[in-house]
Amino acid sequence: MKNITITIILFCTLQNFVSQEKLGKPFITGDFNFTLGINENYTLFDTDDGEGLLEPAALFFRIGFGYEFKKRVAISFNAGYDFHFNYAVDAFPTYGGLRFNIVEKDDDAFFTEVRYGKMWTPSSGYPDGNYYGLGLGFQIAGEKRWNTIVRIDFHRKGIAGFENNRLDSVSFGLGFSFF
Repeated sequence: MKNITITIILFCTLQNFVSQEKLGKPFITGDFNFTLGINENYTLFDTDDGEGLLEPAALFFRIGFGYEFKKRVAISFNAGYDFHFNYAVDAFPTYGGLRFNIVEKDDDAFFTEVRYGKMWTPSSGYPDGNYYGLGLGFQIAGEKRWNTIVRIDFHRKGIAGFENNRLDSVSFGLGFSFF
């Protein structure tokens, strides 16, 4: 009985390795996001002061690697650097992501992604905290294995000392994936 079981497992494994259709593939990803905030110095009636309603509030850089299963679901492990101008907060999030392609057509994909992990702060003024993210994006197939990604994300960083002990932001991003 053991020999039959081992033979079946060996046959199935060998069949999977030599089959034409692969179940998934590894990838590398990276993106650059920015957040806009309301300018506190903006005045509605004095438009000649040179102050705009929106101003840059934060920059986020991310890089990671992952594995895509059957062109529909992907998991990734990422690290990044966040800088919030208004609060002078530096943060280094490390997190895992789960991505689901909602719609696919000709290697283009509209997707949603959830992220969860740890956020490290080098400043003694703010302790380390948790990192959460939720986003929507569009992956545009490019030449060979390079793809362009356009995304919008909601980020929540658990930082003691802020209102409700968290820092929330919505960011717009541009990135890539390399399969």
